[in-house]
Amino acid sequence: MSRIAVIAGHAESLIRFRGDLLDALRANGHEVVAIAPEDDASVRQRLADKGVGYHVVPMSRAGLNPFADLKYLLQVSQCLRAVKADVVLAYTIKPVVYGLPAAALAGVRHRYALITGLGYAFTDVDSSFKRKLINRIASGLYRFGLRFAHGLFFQNPDDQQLFKEQHLVKAALPTWVVNGSGVDTQRYPVAPLPPLPRFLFVGRLLKDKGVLEYVDAARTLKAQHPDAEVHLVGPLDSNPSGINAEVVDGWVREGIVHYHGAVSDVKPYLANCSVFVLPSYREGTPRSVLEAMSSGRAVITTDAPGCRETVQDGVNGFLVAPGSAGELATAMARLAGSGELREHMGRTSRALAEEKYDVHRVNAAMLEAMKLGR
Repeated sequence: MSRIAVIAGHAESLIRFRGDLLDALRANGHEVVAIAPEDDASVRQRLADKGVGYHVVPMSRAGLNPFADLKYLLQVSQCLRAVKADVVLAYTIKPVVYGLPAAALAGVRHRYALITGLGYAFTDVDSSFKRKLINRIASGLYRFGLRFAHGLFFQNPDDQQLFKEQHLVKAALPTWVVNGSGVDTQRYPVAPLPPLPRFLFVGRLLKDKGVLEYVDAARTLKAQHPDAEVHLVGPLDSNPSGINAEVVDGWVREGIVHYHGAVSDVKPYLANCSVFVLPSYREGTPRSVLEAMSSGRAVITTDAPGCRETVQDGVNGFLVAPGSAGELATAMARLAGSGELREHMGRTSRALAEEKYDVHRVNAAMLEAMKLGR
């Protein structure tokens, strides 16, 4: 039995994205503690219900203050030493960059990282000085932090290749590609399709998620298929590529989209849609797409890292070029015009979710790689 510490950049993600992994670790007889920046009573209680301890170490997710980051590193190290962790698994950039050296400083014998997506810093959509600078900083930080890793998980082969090509990891470091965070197919059962074509986007409202292309495609679609509905679910975001509330309000007034804001449970929205759309420029493996596939929905996404793995073009949905509102509109129109196609692709999505993305298979592969399975 090992004592395992999971270090997260956001408390709620421990439940939403890693809850099943924490359960799998516990089911294999390990003691588990979680570390995150927020003193969230709800998360603390839900983790306690799983038998997982919770420790708060404050962290600035967006800041680049070296003194604040050094303080975070030292406090994580103190926490790991106090809980006597044998194994660390860190995910998202700051827990990886600072959590791994903190674990080394605390004498943790086995240190792993999970790259869940590379986001703004690695999305090659413009050549602005700001984006190049952020990419250089992020690359340097990863190169530093991953020197202390004993193993590294990726959620798609493109990210793995990029890290190797840019020498962000040592050639000898063991790396594995897993099928995203997986999805619990029982938690996301197949729901009957509505008769009308209803399109749904779920995610943070970021330009890098393809939200602008989604809205532009919706304008074209509505002209061809007035009965089609286009829905948008997700929070506003302060990220440099975030879309502000005034712009979103304008889309709603225009009658192009129905905006539902941030929601705690996406299942009713998945049940109410007939096609799921994520025109993102880059992902790890999008959990929202996996949930849509498990729910039996056709998917339109981009031929981009992390996204392209989820869709077999023309089989369970369509792949379109990142940044192309025209290709997106064409794909949406094809599905809007055929209820039979929506049904067929939705069934295929469900089968793929069961065969490839079942969360229990994904977690079993991770535990085997870390030698934590029974």
